[in-house]
Amino acid sequence: MNSIEEVLIALRRVIRATDLHSKHLAKTTGLTAPQILLLQTIRDKGQVTIGEIANDMSLSQATVTTIIDRLEKRNLVFRERSTTDKRKVHALLTDQAYEVLKEAPLPLQDHFAKQFHDLKDWEQTMIISSLQRVAQMMNAQHIDASPVLDVGMLDRSSTVLDKHDAFDDNESQP
Repeated sequence: MNSIEEVLIALRRVIRATDLHSKHLAKTTGLTAPQILLLQTIRDKGQVTIGEIANDMSLSQATVTTIIDRLEKRNLVFRERSTTDKRKVHALLTDQAYEVLKEAPLPLQDHFAKQFHDLKDWEQTMIISSLQRVAQMMNAQHIDASPVLDVGMLDRSSTVLDKHDAFDDNESQP
């Protein structure tokens, strides 16, 4: 096997691992990784505005609003106007959301982050540099991306993917 094939296989494994984990989350919780991360952010921060969530998750406010809308329809999140500043609206978790988070598997990036932090600084730098170069080689360096390991759009519906959706998600991958 030549070097190019090894690189392409490694990339495909990363994409496939992300895809499989996303499907596992959807099957076990009915939620996407970004939805779970958003719930965790609200849980960890307490009373938080949409702007603060967007900032913490490196997502646009529009994307966060869309995710919150979907979670609100599922009775996992509700909005409440601030009592001290009527211009602010806080996102809060329902009791049902706390239960979902207790049962939810860890997002894939949590597993990755734990192992990545155990690496020596030079190893971390090598990985970052290599992946940035790969993104550049695939003309992907200008694509807006958040640090969320998930396939497809971040604000897609939280229903389990059907065959058509899974095909569309795979087509959008490099």
